[in-house]
Amino acid sequence: MPVVHVYVWKGFSNEAKRKTIAGITKVFEELGIPSYAVEVIIHEVPKENWGVGGEQASEKFKDVKTP
Repeated sequence: MPVVHVYVWKGFSNEAKRKTIAGITKVFEELGIPSYAVEVIIHEVPKENWGVGGEQASEKFKDVKTP
C-alpha cells in the first residue's frame, strides 16, 4: 500500500487538493495498484517555514498566489 506525502504551502485550495489526490492515485492505478490501496497525505506548511535558495518562501515568492 503506497503512502504518498505531499508538502504544499499553507492555503492550498480544496479543489487543488482534490486534483492532487486524484492525479497521484491515477498514476499508481496505471502501475497496476488498486485505488483503494493508495493513500495521499497533504501537509500544509506556512511559507515562512519553507526555504528556497537561502530565502524564506514568504519573501522570495511574496507575489505568488497559492492555488
